[in-house]
Amino acid sequence: MNIFTFFDYYHNKVELAFSSTPFSSRPRHVWVVCRYQSGWLLTQHSRRGLEFPGGKVEEGETAEDAAIREVWEETGGKVARLNHIGQYRVHGKAETVVKNIYFAQIKDIVKKQDYMETHGPVVLQSLPHNIKQDTSYSFIMKDEILPRTLTHLEKKKLLAP
Repeated sequence: MNIFTFFDYYHNKVELAFSSTPFSSRPRHVWVVCRYQSGWLLTQHSRRGLEFPGGKVEEGETAEDAAIREVWEETGGKVARLNHIGQYRVHGKAETVVKNIYFAQIKDIVKKQDYMETHGPVVLQSLPHNIKQDTSYSFIMKDEILPRTLTHLEKKKLLAP
């Protein structure tokens, strides 16, 4: 198993692996890279900016259920297919966070009255090459997790043209 180690936007040590549960069999967080038609489905977080949906796994919920719920809550997206991609661990100053990474194919987006802590869905045909410098994007989109995940998805042929 390959583990990629790097530092995130806030200089926390991050470990990333594209395998089942290298860091925890019960992760408490999820992050979902979403594809809708030929574009990317993101959410506009009220404080952080543009990012893929994600959040905490609630009591009694599986990580997969949390991924589907977070996509719905933050974007109104209905997940057609969900693939577990990997897991990462962030050694923060106050705590260590483990997140499962998922890839979701979205079949439909429903307009909702409430998108929780976000301003709802944003569909982009492509992600910008200068995402690390673009202030409209969340810090979550600015470390090595996103580009390594996209490369992994391409290798696994999960990104349909």
